Amino acid sequence: MDNGASSYRRFLEGDESAFDDIIREYRNSLTFFINRYVHDIDAAEDIAIDVFMELIVYRNRYNFKTSLKTYLFMVGRSRAIDYIRRHNKFRLVEYDEVADELTDDYEVEDTLLQDERKRVINNALSELPKDMRVAIHLVYFEELSYKEVAEIMRKTTKQIDNLLYRSKDRLRTILGKEGELLI
Repeated sequence: MDNGASSYRRFLEGDESAFDDIIREYRNSLTFFINRYVHDIDAAEDIAIDVFMELIVYRNRYNFKTSLKTYLFMVGRSRAIDYIRRHNKFRLVEYDEVADELTDDYEVEDTLLQDERKRVINNALSELPKDMRVAIHLVYFEELSYKEVAEIMRKTTKQIDNLLYRSKDRLRTILGKEGELLI
């Protein structure tokens, strides 16, 4: 798949199943990327759906100069920022909502260890400035190239390189001994 562009071309030529391929390929990664901004998975899913709808409604906006994934992430970032501007609320989850999911002691222990690792990493990431968090997410979690990240974040590739270098250095300082326990 030509980074989604060939599927989108097929869709534009009338192949409805090509759009299903695009959604299957990018839905989860786009949703998780948007969730990094909005911190609400339900809202992130809604925003991701809106991004895909934009591909259908505004067929001529994507010009094939970048990969489809980069375009989707650029639109997703913009929509997430708009959402944050409109909704600046926090949602707390009650223990009763998740208590039924915790059944087996072994699963609970395993889940707690995984959650602790995630908590340590997320806490360290949350101490970074927003640009650093976004750059780390796009490069290491979404496996985008520096060039694609630069386009999404509206920066140069050198700025992304410098941003990631400073981010990793700052993460080493933040994690310290606690980070050694993750390995």
